Amino acid sequence: MRNPPWARDELILALDLYFRNNLTQMDKTNDEVIKLSKILNSLHIHSSIPDETLFRNPNGVTMKLANFMRFDPKSHGSGLARGGKLEEQIWNEFANRPDYLRKVAQSIIDNGSIRESEILDDEEEGFSEGTVLFRKHKVIERNRKIVNEVKSKALAEGNLRCVVCKFDFFKVYGEVGYGYIECHHTVPVSEYTSNMKTKAKDLALVCSNCHRMLHRRRPWLTIDSLQNLISQDEH
Repeated sequence: MRNPPWARDELILALDLYFRNNLTQMDKTNDEVIKLSKILNSLHIHSSIPDETLFRNPNGVTMKLANFMRFDPKSHGSGLARGGKLEEQIWNEFANRPDYLRKVAQSIIDNGSIRESEILDDEEEGFSEGTVLFRKHKVIERNRKIVNEVKSKALAEGNLRCVVCKFDFFKVYGEVGYGYIECHHTVPVSEYTSNMKTKAKDLALVCSNCHRMLHRRRPWLTIDSLQNLISQDEH
């Protein structure tokens, strides 16, 4: 069996290395290539790795860097022609934003210990910054202690409703909706670190529909931008 195709997270890390180093020195003996190979092997992204000896080894990393060259105007079309469509997507999304790419790559490295079994969600596949940061985002949103703290405060103040559309589950559904609301973490995923602490002020109370809409567009919509979309529709 073949090893799994490169995931979005892995390609983001490879593209970051592509821009940070002199490609003429990027071979399987290069220290940065070897370092990236080890990082890729430490990420908990793939559920099955049939051949661990070949999985994201330094030679494979070098070939992936060469794949990116075919999109680079500076390389004049050189590089390895064979590659997946996802490489071009990653290039188009991040090549003109090297500073953001660097932040996202570092954040993926910092949060790479989150395992696949910890969280599953049908939105994960379309998340532009990759699986690792999406899972980190969802783990934060499901942190029972801080979420309950935010919800309890709003409930005590009689303000447990969606900050975007003002939907109140209790008013609409009665007793079955009492105390129910979802939380959205508003800190950009590029700023996630391994030891970051979730603060109450970074969580926004939202209804299920608005939460989905906040996650639907890439990059994610902000609370204000979604409120503006609703206001425009009303007028």
